[in-house]
Amino acid sequence: MLTANPIEKALTAPMNAHDNVIWQALTTRQAHLAEGDGVAKRFIPEISPLAAVAEPNLQGFDSLARLLHAGDVVGVFLPEPYSPMPGWTYLRGAPLLEMVHGNGALPSANGSQPYDFVPLGSADLPQMFTLVKLTEPGPFNSRTHEIGTYLGVRSEGNLVAMAGERLQVPGHTEISAVCTHPEHTGRGYARALMTKLMHQIRARGETPFLHVRQDNVRAIDIYKRLGFNERALLHYAVLKKD
Repeated sequence: MLTANPIEKALTAPMNAHDNVIWQALTTRQAHLAEGDGVAKRFIPEISPLAAVAEPNLQGFDSLARLLHAGDVVGVFLPEPYSPMPGWTYLRGAPLLEMVHGNGALPSANGSQPYDFVPLGSADLPQMFTLVKLTEPGPFNSRTHEIGTYLGVRSEGNLVAMAGERLQVPGHTEISAVCTHPEHTGRGYARALMTKLMHQIRARGETPFLHVRQDNVRAIDIYKRLGFNERALLHYAVLKKD
């Protein structure tokens, strides 16, 4: 007997906190950071370019377009590959795995090589932007760091790795912007930063989750070893309003 693919099973599972996750974030725990109506919402642009529609149909995208100016760009998570909509130009996109941490024990917060984690804020933005531009972990705007905790690792005064919190839905917080300077990879910085954030999220009684490009095999392997499980296959689309 054939066994159903776990991702396919997840896509047909009952509604939970992760279904249409950007929409749920913008209508629950992060509603104070949202602009929009009952059909379409987006984060305040300085916070994030991410946006969502209640349903990925013509009405939803028409409503989203009314929140933007011509030439504005947003990123959306969709259950299926993007289908052309009038008034929008598709710029780029990729299949995206949503992964949720299991209920097992967390790895040690420091492991055998403890690191000095530094909280990151507005004063660190120039170095954060430099690192993001170099590594491209995902969208990062001038106030993205205000969403949640951001931690970094420094070497000789330079920011060489960071990770932070992004989407927040009931009972769950997303780990995002995980990146390491190419000259400092292989030292366990990403794993250590993620583990630290996972402990903090669990201490609040929440579950960590994340999103990763389906073709990022190396990262997916790391996340699985940290206890994350594949929950759903989404489709990320970057769209420009015509």
